[in-house]
Amino acid sequence: MRLLQKKIIPQLTFLCLTTVVISLSACSTTTKKSAESSLTLTDVEKTLGNKETNKQRVAHDRFEHLNRKIYRANIAIDNALLKPVAKVYNRFTPQIVDDSITNVFANFDDVGNAINNLLQLKVGDALKDTERVIFNSTFGIAGIFDIATEMGLPKHHEDFGQTLARWGVPAGPYIMLPLLGPSTLRDATAKLTVDQLTKPEAYSKYPYQLLVVDKLDQRADLLSAEDVLKVFSDDQYSVLRDAWLQRRISLIRDGKVDKKADDDMIDALEDMDSE
Repeated sequence: MRLLQKKIIPQLTFLCLTTVVISLSACSTTTKKSAESSLTLTDVEKTLGNKETNKQRVAHDRFEHLNRKIYRANIAIDNALLKPVAKVYNRFTPQIVDDSITNVFANFDDVGNAINNLLQLKVGDALKDTERVIFNSTFGIAGIFDIATEMGLPKHHEDFGQTLARWGVPAGPYIMLPLLGPSTLRDATAKLTVDQLTKPEAYSKYPYQLLVVDKLDQRADLLSAEDVLKVFSDDQYSVLRDAWLQRRISLIRDGKVDKKADDDMIDALEDMDSE
């Protein structure tokens, strides 16, 4: 039994947790209500219609041939494994339980948000993140209820990839990670190293189990938004790449982009990632 727990279960849970975002996004999507039908054909036409910006994105995708192969493999794995499980989860999980699970893991994420805001010297935001953790962990009953937002403490979305960007580390080429989805060389390195160390659940007695629940909850929340790419173009790979890269720019700049940065698409993508 111990052999099963030490070897087989960790391998299975790792497979599940790494298949979460697949083709849709590598961002943490925490609710499914706001994602429905928020994007329109006009939004994507404005984004993809900027030829200069689009050329830069294509040039950034120097491994496109390989990335497309990995993307297709990710889609196949998601359709065969995680998506069916997510549908069952959605069908049998009461909404109040689903929301509570989402809130608990969002509370965990605030620890990483605070650390990365501090590393970026955004002390004020770091303090707000810390307050969110304190209030949600106590009065919010271990994060089940997000009372911090109701108190006027905004939710931030920070990771070590953004911290590296703040300190001048270039993004490097766009890469499609096997099972993990869109990323860049810089962000993938950060995700697989430092970001894992800032997750409170990783230090619990049942880290694998918690990670599986978290990723399953995220994948279930994406079900209502997954058809959005089909509206834009038959080439869903390119739409996903452009949307993901633009979303990362928005996050790194804390939403402060110039007028040439396709504001409409950023707003739509933030709807998909809002709480």
